[in-house]
Amino acid sequence: MLLHRFTLKNSFFLLAMIAILWLAAPSCGRCDDDPRETPVVKAARKVSPVVVNISSEYEVRQRVNPFSGFGLDPSLESFFKDFFDPGYEQRYQKASLGSGVIIDGKRGFVLTNNHVIQKTATITVILKDGREFKAQIVGADPQSDLAVLQISSKEPLPDIKMGNSDDLMVGETVFAIGNPFGFSNTVTTGVISATNRSIRSEDMVYQDFIQTDASINPGNSGGPLLNINGELIGINTAIYAKAQGIGFAIPINKAKRIVADLIKFGEVVQAWIGITVQNVDLQLSQYLKLPDVKGVLVKKVEPSSPANKAAVQEGDVIVSVGKRIILSENDYQAAIKDCAAGQTVDITVWRNGDTRSVSVHTTVFPLEQAMALAYDLIGVSVENLSAKNRYIYQSVAEEGVLITEIHRQSYLARIGVRPGDVIRKIDEITIKNVADFKKAVVKYRLKPSVVILLQRGRQLYNIGVKR
Repeated sequence: MLLHRFTLKNSFFLLAMIAILWLAAPSCGRCDDDPRETPVVKAARKVSPVVVNISSEYEVRQRVNPFSGFGLDPSLESFFKDFFDPGYEQRYQKASLGSGVIIDGKRGFVLTNNHVIQKTATITVILKDGREFKAQIVGADPQSDLAVLQISSKEPLPDIKMGNSDDLMVGETVFAIGNPFGFSNTVTTGVISATNRSIRSEDMVYQDFIQTDASINPGNSGGPLLNINGELIGINTAIYAKAQGIGFAIPINKAKRIVADLIKFGEVVQAWIGITVQNVDLQLSQYLKLPDVKGVLVKKVEPSSPANKAAVQEGDVIVSVGKRIILSENDYQAAIKDCAAGQTVDITVWRNGDTRSVSVHTTVFPLEQAMALAYDLIGVSVENLSAKNRYIYQSVAEEGVLITEIHRQSYLARIGVRPGDVIRKIDEITIKNVADFKKAVVKYRLKPSVVILLQRGRQLYNIGVKR
């Protein structure tokens, strides 16, 4: 009987303790020991407020014949078309959707892709909580496909924590957040498939991309690629259309320098060291007696350039720039693009059987050398459209620069461009005077090709020019 009472008393005590523990347990469904609470779940929840939807609108003008489609005789349709073309245009608004990420909540800076906003007249940034802001373009860079927007909020905005894209591991888990097809804050996961990938577009090669198998669809462009800690390691930017599960992102360490320039100058300021290089093929390697040395040959060193001051010599073979191994001219150009103007960079060269390191203090390209550079690259000399030049060449152009001299062996000369023609635009830069022309030449000097808008008489021509 005594044993029975003791057992009963202990049972009540045990039940009471269980009840207390049950009442003290968290009432939410997300406990710390919940197996569903994975690192990706935690990281996605933490960073989702800094991922934004970017909606942009721009006007499209389409020249149309208002009498087409009425079943008229083709000759009559052409007759009526003459009355309305080229003045009759159909105009409509076209919207594009993309993603972005807040990188500075205090100043309201949003990082996205250039192609998301490049044609826009109106840009709206929408936060996860539904707040909408009109955004201003701080700066954009087509060559890196990056752009910085700014929004103004009375309340503090959240922002992302930057990661380090230099220590990425192939196979590590990553995830992307964006707005594919307009579905906001969509999370996709995957792994890093490769680093330092190159992507070739129609007119240029993009270097050093992160490759991932995390699904990246239209609308994800400009959104963040994140590591398992929720740190920003890349900006999603492209899809490889010929395959499934292959996406690309711009490494954040590469983006940081570009972003700094866009915020400070509104554009990317390219570093200049004053070297012209060429690839080293087998024949050249044998001639130079290179002992299994890979690199690029220094073909020319500009006088008074940073490279000249650092004692770089013609005939040197550059084998590395900073931490980057140089195997080709594309590698060298990509390395220089990653350098900021005013930065000191260590360059390793092979010379006379030995390798040595030289420190080069980069600077901006001097504008006073832009005209000589233009003659070297595209073979023209230009002047402003003065009253005298208009009279001499009978030019009717309202703005631009007039070609006064052209190299007979240049591509432009071979296709019939001649003195008196007027350059109105180079890529995205409208040319109104010689100052604009110099700026465009310096900005695009490293591009393998540019598009020039040329005017002859009242006719305009777009010409692709390779350097």
